[in-house]
Amino acid sequence: MLTQPATRMLATLLLAMVLPAGTRAEEPNPQVKVTTNLGEFVIEVRQDRAPLSAANFLRYAREGFYSGTLIHRVVANFVIQGGGHDATTYALKTPHENVANESGDGLQNKRGTVGLARGEAPHSGNAQFYVNLVDNPDLDPVPTRWGYAVFGRILQGMDVIERIGEVATGSSGPFKADAPLKPIVIEKMEILAPGATAAAPLVTPVTPPRQDTILSPK
Repeated sequence: MLTQPATRMLATLLLAMVLPAGTRAEEPNPQVKVTTNLGEFVIEVRQDRAPLSAANFLRYAREGFYSGTLIHRVVANFVIQGGGHDATTYALKTPHENVANESGDGLQNKRGTVGLARGEAPHSGNAQFYVNLVDNPDLDPVPTRWGYAVFGRILQGMDVIERIGEVATGSSGPFKADAPLKPIVIEKMEILAPGATAAAPLVTPVTPPRQDTILSPK
């Protein structure tokens, strides 16, 4: 009979024989390349930590929902937000059902992370997403209120995100404030094959001013 240490050793040996060198037993997180008229960026979608929000985002990306939509909201030193309004008509596209709020998944609203936009109701998020331009701890949950669910991070193209975060904004079309004066269009999204991008460098945290703005789909 094998002892417990011998059993663990045998299991490790068998796993090494099955898996190619350098691979992991778990599935890698999907990556999505976002092409805009200001450049490209790549999102790692954290299905390991936010499975509902991740599946929701990937569903829209796979269906082509985001093609021809706007980054319609830019707040310097806070967030950029988009994915819901048609770039030609500015009309709000019809989304699928709302997603349960996963803001308790342990992922924080740090600079370069991607989250699910929502209204005041905690479970009102659907298609729209945002990218944190700085650390935004006020968007994280606390015992007395829901937060905003993070489901991804920028792997490549943070320079593009920062460029978008610096554009001139104001009132434009149906948007009363914080809208880019020159439209920023999401031209397409592509789900990449695993291993198609290099690992992202760590981003330097930036302490943000306090923000009380709700990331509502408007």
